[in-house]
Amino acid sequence: MAKETGQKLIASNKKARHDYAILRTYEAGLVLAGTEVKSLREGRASLVDAFAQEHEGEIMLYGLHIAEYGYGSWTNHVPRRTRKLLLHKVEIAKIINQLRDGNGLTLVPLSMYFSNGWAKVELGMARGLKSYDKRQVMAERDAQKEIARELGRRLKGRR
Repeated sequence: MAKETGQKLIASNKKARHDYAILRTYEAGLVLAGTEVKSLREGRASLVDAFAQEHEGEIMLYGLHIAEYGYGSWTNHVPRRTRKLLLHKVEIAKIINQLRDGNGLTLVPLSMYFSNGWAKVELGMARGLKSYDKRQVMAERDAQKEIARELGRRLKGRR
């Protein structure tokens, strides 16, 4: 079998980008069982309730749902088990320091994908948004769309 190249998206967490202000992103590998990988290749994962935390000097991913593999037998995995994330020691130290500072930061999985055949998770160091912040972001986005629309009209010679 030929080696995979490129990226293939498995799942994304669109709600996280709406509910949080993403300050920095990290790419992490996952420690997975065989049936989990087969299920991920079928695209059967959900990041909706997932979050990452420090546990005994390591970063762990909680709440990630990977559906049981349809053809698995007694070797099948538990769908919502805690999974270890693979990061460099320096990155782990930075993440733990930022989380412990108490600035209201959290580690949220943004997307899950295969990169050159390896399962990866994109984590975002995030700060929660208040409802008025969300309204402000939406208003800015609408204003930018209107500016782009008007600029396009003028470039085409209309109006």
